[in-house]
Order: sequence, then C-alpha cells, then structure tokens
Amino acid sequence: MLHGMSDELTHIDAEGHAGMVDVSNKPAMVREAFAQAMFHAAPQTLDRVMVGDLPKGEALAVARIAGIQAAKQVDRLIPLCHTLGLRHVAVHFERAACDCICITASAKVVEATGVEMEALAAATTAALTLWDMTKAVDTQLRIDGIELIGKTKVALGSDR
Repeated sequence: MLHGMSDELTHIDAEGHAGMVDVSNKPAMVREAFAQAMFHAAPQTLDRVMVGDLPKGEALAVARIAGIQAAKQVDRLIPLCHTLGLRHVAVHFERAACDCICITASAKVVEATGVEMEALAAATTAALTLWDMTKAVDTQLRIDGIELIGKTKVALGSDR
C-alpha cells in the first residue's frame, strides 16, 4: 500500500458499484500537484526540438498548450474525476540528457479534492504531443517516467 493511502476503496459504494467520491463535506483548500514525464529521442532530434526546427513547427510551444488543454479536460476523459476550477496549469521542458527531455507539469486549484490527475494529464499529453511533432524525423521515440512527483494542500487563509 502506498504511504498515506487507506485500504478503503472510496470509488466503490456499499453495493460494490463504482461512482464518483462525494467531497461535499470536505473543506476547500489550495491544492497543487506536480507530475513529470520523460521524452526520449535521438540527440539530433532533440536539438531540433529545442530550437524549434521541425517540419510540423515549434514542438515545445505546441506541447505546452496541449498539456494545459489536457489538464482542463480531465473530467471529460477520466470518468470518475471531478470537474475542477483550475487556477493555474504550467508545463516546463528541460533537456535532462542528450537524448531526453524532462517534462514537468503543475496544476493548482482551490477545491475540496486534489488535482493530481490534471498534472499527470498535462505532463503525459505534452509528451505525446512531442511524439507527434517528431515522429516524422525519428522512429526511435520513447516516453517513460510518468509519475506524480509531489502534491501540496494548504488551508484557505493560512500562511504558506
């Protein structure tokens, strides 16, 4: 069992049916989640990505917007996710090695439930978009390391 996780399956009701978790009695808090994905390609492909020299255009800008858009659509893609009023989504790219770009995404809300799925969707979709933007010039693409790397929650009105 993961640290901090309960044995109770909160998406299952008393009759064993899947359903959305009722968070109506939870307090709204400032919640932020951070996720990452690793995009691997040939060094010369990533050189082109970093300078915006690809047949389909500037890959990083397109991937950033795609990641933000994905975070905004999570409740439509994942059946039991709540509709959240996102306050901020960011997607960043860093060349982690000659053949790897580390994509980090963050999502922030003031809600009664977390924003982990939105951060994960942003990082993953940004990676998929890089794949789409580079597949014409590189057949050895790989995405891995998709993970939630952190989350925070702070009560409203408290010092951060």
